[in-house]
Amino acid sequence: MSNTALESIRWGDIRALAFKHKKALLMAHGLALLVTLCSVPLPLLLPLLVDEVLLGQGRAALDVLDNFLPASAQVAGGYIGAMLVITLLLRAANLCFSVLQARLFARLAKDVVYRLRLRLLTRLERIALSEYETLGGGTVSSHLVTDLTTLDSFIGQSLSRFLVSLLMIVGTAGILLWMHWQLALLILCFNPLVILLTVKLGKQVKELKRKENEGTSRFTQALTETLEAIQEVRAGNRQATFMGRLRERAQEVRDFAVAAEWKSDAAGRASGVIFQLGIDVFRAAAMLTVLLSDLSIGQMLAVFSYLWFMIGPVEQLLSIQYSYYAADAARGRLNDLLARADEPDYPALHNPFAGAESVSIDVRGVRFAYQQDPVLNDLNLNIAAGEKVALVGASGGGKSTLVQLLLGLYTPERGEICYGGVPLQQIGLPCVREHVAVVLQHPALFNDTLRANLTLGRERSDEECWQALDMAQLAVAVRAMPQGLDSIVGRQGVRLSGGQRQRLAIARMILARPKVVILDEATSALDAATEHAVHEALQDFLKGRTTLIVAHRLSAVKQADRVLVFDGGRIAEQGGHHELLAGDGLYAKLYGQLQRL
Repeated sequence: MSNTALESIRWGDIRALAFKHKKALLMAHGLALLVTLCSVPLPLLLPLLVDEVLLGQGRAALDVLDNFLPASAQVAGGYIGAMLVITLLLRAANLCFSVLQARLFARLAKDVVYRLRLRLLTRLERIALSEYETLGGGTVSSHLVTDLTTLDSFIGQSLSRFLVSLLMIVGTAGILLWMHWQLALLILCFNPLVILLTVKLGKQVKELKRKENEGTSRFTQALTETLEAIQEVRAGNRQATFMGRLRERAQEVRDFAVAAEWKSDAAGRASGVIFQLGIDVFRAAAMLTVLLSDLSIGQMLAVFSYLWFMIGPVEQLLSIQYSYYAADAARGRLNDLLARADEPDYPALHNPFAGAESVSIDVRGVRFAYQQDPVLNDLNLNIAAGEKVALVGASGGGKSTLVQLLLGLYTPERGEICYGGVPLQQIGLPCVREHVAVVLQHPALFNDTLRANLTLGRERSDEECWQALDMAQLAVAVRAMPQGLDSIVGRQGVRLSGGQRQRLAIARMILARPKVVILDEATSALDAATEHAVHEALQDFLKGRTTLIVAHRLSAVKQADRVLVFDGGRIAEQGGHHELLAGDGLYAKLYGQLQRL
């Protein structure tokens, strides 16, 4: 069996999660039975008095009531009042038991959905980065919120109604068979016809619901992307264009929703009309039965009451199919997410970082392509432990791609990457990422405190945070903030300048205490003076640590012991800054003019 089949969510898995709450299920079933016992007798009570009180036919019910009523109340008004009180008490008990049952199912459903959400979150930890880029954050969010909410609704509400409705139909059928089995069979044989017709209508609606949900997912994705880029969208005066696209997505959702809504409603109304026609037939049949058999007037009224009484449970059962179709479609979309390709799971056989101040990096014959044309082609390089190397070259040369490969975010098509002479496949990705820290040009920041963005969940003291901020030339700015380390940075650090975000990321790297440091355009947003101060402050910290500096700015490149010049996915030149500048290669073309300036 494939991993996809093993990880997919099946209805059997959901049942297994539900059965973990055996006590709650037993109590819910018991309450459903009590709800039925309180509901089913209701249509029978008052109509029986028609025969015994108004027509004087029999005293079975009256004899029972006489045991509880004083002699003065044993008259028509007393009997009717007593039966009314019994009816009200049964309805009150019905309400209490129904609420308790709904509460049990709600708890059960929430726990099942919680466990499914944990399962999905665990799966998200292993999904390959390329899959995230294809899916988009909005789609993933839709799966973990909208689709799970649909399953929650089906499990918690539909199933609780299903149990009660089924028991009510069974109870009603039993009483009708007891009262007049021929008429009851006529009624019971007609119900499957109504259900069969509604199921056929429901299957047509199922496809429309699927399209509606897919449209909603696309709208959510477009909305998320637009809101994430709203600053640039407004700055470029393109809000009309992007909002226009959102309106198109919203219109698509509306059109599918309208079609699904009215056809669902039409299917329900058609089923209701058929059921009403059946009631008319049963009414006529019951009246004929009164003429041709011993069915009394009171019993006939009771039969009519049960006909109306049966409408609710039958309609509940019929409506559950739509909830099932929606839940099954949501389950299918969740399985699509679970079926996404995994990030490689390498065994942690060796740890070259243990006990070492830093490690060497070897890239041997690495080839990688996003589509067809290779970005890196038979790349070979060696960086000694503790060496500081700059990676330069024209945009698109493969520098940032190499950084992603070094972190294991992508897997090379061929070749291998080694740390301390040990292939990455024998170290394991968690170990590599624990000891290799990267600072990006556009660092990811969370709408949380400065402290939270610095530590990312690591245990670090405030003193260590201030030391890191001081080294990153950000301590003065943070101390000027009213809340200091507790200041909220806003979504993606919107309350900080571009340079402050980069310096915050540098401080975060310092707190990670890595053995290997990668600075990918990490100081591109800083002015010359601040950048120089940062580089000076980092010298002691980076001493002894293997460091890769990906940069275009000459000031950053000069910090390196050796420069590797990328061109067309290969290393075209390498050497010291002055050595390369004296030549006539790509490096001299890129930086010669700047040097003369």
